[in-house]
Amino acid sequence: MTKLSVNINKIATLRNARGGNIPNVLNAAINCEQYGADGITVHPRPDGRHIRYSDVFDIRPVIKTEFNIEGYPSNSFIDLVIAVKPDQVTLVPDAHDAITSNAGWDTLKNKSFLSDVVAEFKSHGIRTSLFVDTEIINIENAYYTGTDRIELYTEPYAVGFPKDAAGTIVPFIKAAEAARSAGLGVNAGHDLNLENLAYLRKNIPWLEEVSIGHALISDAIYLGLENTIQMYKRQLAD
Repeated sequence: MTKLSVNINKIATLRNARGGNIPNVLNAAINCEQYGADGITVHPRPDGRHIRYSDVFDIRPVIKTEFNIEGYPSNSFIDLVIAVKPDQVTLVPDAHDAITSNAGWDTLKNKSFLSDVVAEFKSHGIRTSLFVDTEIINIENAYYTGTDRIELYTEPYAVGFPKDAAGTIVPFIKAAEAARSAGLGVNAGHDLNLENLAYLRKNIPWLEEVSIGHALISDAIYLGLENTIQMYKRQLAD
């Protein structure tokens, strides 16, 4: 069964909009775990507009499920990850002021840089994943960085799904097959929701993990957090 990692950045965004500690990000992480999430994902950014570095340190010792930290591998991010030692680090090529991740790595152009960063994290026993698009060349070169997994950037799939699910899924299947052939694990994330998740899982049944935040937290406003997590998990069931 594909694991569901819940990205709790939007909980922190709501907290930061008002100041104080409501909603409580640490409690949200604990609750997501209790409600069935297989992992917790956070994506701290340099401006601290949602998850803060302090949140990352607070969350690590209290959750028992997998902890995944996403981010651009700046010096401060690398230091954070090494200090916290999450189960997985997902490297994204975001600019410092990006609203959200909107592109995958050019793994050929950045091969040397990524190889050094991946080696550093792996020396500390941290599994690594690279955020990539469906270009096969980027999948193939991801392998040569030494990464353990890739995470497929699924916004194009989510955008195309309502009009042409069968056509839109094709490059993602090919990319996932290329990754599997190279011995890489396959994660996926970005704009996945209750409408498109099951179809993705059905066509790429060897998906290791999906990371979902915006849609899941938005659904939870109407459906409740525990119910929503269970609904998403059912989309991933065999």
